[in-house]
Amino acid sequence: MASSALVSAAAAAQQKMQMIKGERHLFSSSDDNTVMKQTLETHSPDGREVDVRSLLHLIEDIMQRANPAVLVTPQTHMEVLEDRAHHAAVIGMLEALAYPIHRIAAEITYKCTSGGDAHATTIALLHALSSYAWDAKVTLALSAFAVLYGEFWLTAQLHTVNPLAKSVSLLKQLPDIIEHSHLLKPRFDAINSLIKSMLDVTKCIVEFKELPTEYISPESPDMSMAMTHIPTAVYWTIRSIVACSSQIIMLIGLGHEYISAPTEAWELSSLTHKVNNIHGHLTKQLDRCRQHIDERRHVEAYQTLAHLFEVVHIDNLKILRALLASKDDHPLFDCTSKKRLGVDILRRRIVMLFISDLDIPQEELLVLVQLYNDSYQGKSERPYEIVWLPVTDRHSPWKRDHEESFNRLASMMPWYLLHHPSLLDPAVIKYIREVWHFEKKPLLVVLDPQGKVVNRNALHMMWIWGILAFPFTSNREAALWNEETWRLEFLVDEIDPAILTWVREGRYVCLYGGEDIDWIRKFTTVLRRVANEAKIPLDMVYVGKNSSKERVKKAVAAIAAEKLSGYWQDPVMVWFFWVRMESMWHSKMQHGKSVEDDPIMQEVMTMLSFDGSDEGWATISRGSVEMVKSQGKKLVECLNQFDTWKETVETEGFLPALANALAPYHTHEHCTRLILPGDNGRIQEHVICAECRRPMEKFILYRCCND
Repeated sequence: MASSALVSAAAAAQQKMQMIKGERHLFSSSDDNTVMKQTLETHSPDGREVDVRSLLHLIEDIMQRANPAVLVTPQTHMEVLEDRAHHAAVIGMLEALAYPIHRIAAEITYKCTSGGDAHATTIALLHALSSYAWDAKVTLALSAFAVLYGEFWLTAQLHTVNPLAKSVSLLKQLPDIIEHSHLLKPRFDAINSLIKSMLDVTKCIVEFKELPTEYISPESPDMSMAMTHIPTAVYWTIRSIVACSSQIIMLIGLGHEYISAPTEAWELSSLTHKVNNIHGHLTKQLDRCRQHIDERRHVEAYQTLAHLFEVVHIDNLKILRALLASKDDHPLFDCTSKKRLGVDILRRRIVMLFISDLDIPQEELLVLVQLYNDSYQGKSERPYEIVWLPVTDRHSPWKRDHEESFNRLASMMPWYLLHHPSLLDPAVIKYIREVWHFEKKPLLVVLDPQGKVVNRNALHMMWIWGILAFPFTSNREAALWNEETWRLEFLVDEIDPAILTWVREGRYVCLYGGEDIDWIRKFTTVLRRVANEAKIPLDMVYVGKNSSKERVKKAVAAIAAEKLSGYWQDPVMVWFFWVRMESMWHSKMQHGKSVEDDPIMQEVMTMLSFDGSDEGWATISRGSVEMVKSQGKKLVECLNQFDTWKETVETEGFLPALANALAPYHTHEHCTRLILPGDNGRIQEHVICAECRRPMEKFILYRCCND
């Protein structure tokens, strides 16, 4: 009897080995075109829907737990029992699918046991699944395999702790498999790798089915190409299911003797390679489809946002939600209370959107914070609110240094901000760049209580007039210019209160700039000598040079050490002086003013031209409006010739006499250089020289640093 049993076992083993070898031959010689033709002939869907996503969750749960590495403990057993609630939502669906899944599992078991080849078995399963869509076919087949695979490992795992499992495992000879797990590990690793690949492809197919048809149609090129490859993916996934099922079924009775034979690794690894290639191709197509969908969504969101700004609203909530709350109901962070808030907190308020990247000049932020805090003094509530919108490059990964920069800037701000840059929708960024012309320089876009844009950039107004510019509308800007004249108080504003005192006292005030310390020595020396001889009370203040921080620091150090004149110790004062000058230029340009028709524009142009040159310059004033200005070299030459025109000082006054003395030094041969920072993408095509009134030649300067 023993001898007969051994002979029967050997015969069974030989039969099973022949089945595997025959399958390997078929696998290597099957013609893909014929296979796909046969696969498509099985497809006859009747429109029935299957909740494939819920099935996938169950399959993944089974595959994760059905693993040789899982150790069964009482705690593990309780976890399984408690997890039943997780599946409660799909019980109704499973009642309808339980029989088809059981039937497919039985078909797989029968075909793999009776010696059918893998291709024929795969086609038979596709016929059984003919009435389902492609995503349902592959998910149902994978569900059937999950039942077989799960039952196998459930018995194997519980045979030491459950008497029923022990008896069943004895009949299947599973204890033998567990005892020789070290020999079986390579085979189970290969099976697990193939299972992972099958799951990846199945999830990819399901994701194609879930793509929103309102943004991508089956006829679109990317989707159409993907659809031609999905039948191939379904076939090879089910073919892999058959292969894995065969491996598991072969273990019953033969145990580790079958697995330890050096025969079957090629089949599983080849299938895994094939399925991985399919997954890689489908993933690329899926990414293209998602990109197409994202682009459509962004276009739709952009158009919606643009339309919102074109219509009248009763309040600003629709606008603010579209700008700030498309991804989060509580997008705002209050830097004062340290709380997350919704946009409702800004309802019917004047909202100023501070738009920048993560590289905000410190001086700019400090002055804006000061102006913001000043606006609250003496009032029961702030007349406006600021919200920081940090615009970052979506194509660059968010790194630790980005996070640190964001947190550092946020810690300096007393207003609201988006609690993370990722909350800014790409459509909003597109609108900010294309309509509001944001590039590098910060913007301060003003929305009135109804959400209407009343100023695309109020920073210029803020720098020029501060809180006096409230409510920061373009109409208010025009009104302020109508009231303004070019005078020393306007030039320095409240940057230096001492200068305003000198003006009221009727003293002569000289503001001068440049970075050439040799010229500074010559100029301050000769001007002081002339002032003494002319017996005029004179105060000199060095106001530096725009965008030359380090060289200005060196000049200030020399001026202080040699006591050449007054100066501004705080670099922010120098920065603010020049940013106000640039703001005057941009503000005037926004209102269509030019050098030909606007006296203030002429004065601003002259100051900026002085600063753009390599030479020093100076402006000498008395009172509010009496003022003489000149390039440094001409002014020094003229002052050195004071003896030739000092007699006119007594009759004409010092400044008229100086102006007349300077007249011969102005010639038609000159070179005026105007350097302006880019105003958010808008480049002036036509700029007139403030000195000779001829059109200036245009050059483009790119600069990444201040020195």
